Amino acid sequence: MEAILGFTLAALALAGSPGPNTLALAAVGSGFGRGRGMGFMVGLNIGMALVIAITGSGISAVILSLPVVRPVILIAAVAYFIWLAWRIATAPPLGNVTGPDHAPRWHEGVVISLINPKAYAAMGAMFATPALTSLPPMGDALLKASLLWAVIWFVNICWLMIGAAMTPWFRDPKTSRAINIAFAIALLIAVSLSLLV
Repeated sequence: MEAILGFTLAALALAGSPGPNTLALAAVGSGFGRGRGMGFMVGLNIGMALVIAITGSGISAVILSLPVVRPVILIAAVAYFIWLAWRIATAPPLGNVTGPDHAPRWHEGVVISLINPKAYAAMGAMFATPALTSLPPMGDALLKASLLWAVIWFVNICWLMIGAAMTPWFRDPKTSRAINIAFAIALLIAVSLSLLV
């Protein structure tokens, strides 16, 4: 139990710290509200399940070992995060939201998780920890994956609620614009820092 508790606390620290996913989720929650951010959060979580599977199986290490692939993935990831930061920075005040295409959709959450460098680094670190039980390696990997995904759901719900708690400020156009720009800048800083990992 001590090993499982220690693993869970480490997962909370890694998954819960500000990064591209968590800041994007808080920004979506605050800029578009909890209800409209829920689909985006589900997409982030689905994407993280894929990241866990890719990292835990070793596929990410094989893909990133190819010399041509790594720079292409990094350029695509940076471009996508810049585009997302622009969408967050230019989101209208909540009272002015019209039309169908404003809040990021669930599939955009999947993409963000899949291109998030911090996600791969964090999951790789968690899978590199010693075995949690006397289970065979596959059983231990499945236990780690299950604990990680449960922690990610908890953390993402918290970040969405934190963002949604800021929603009243987003009804004033000037305050809304300032907060959206701050979130966009924080997202770009988090992406830059995660690329250094």
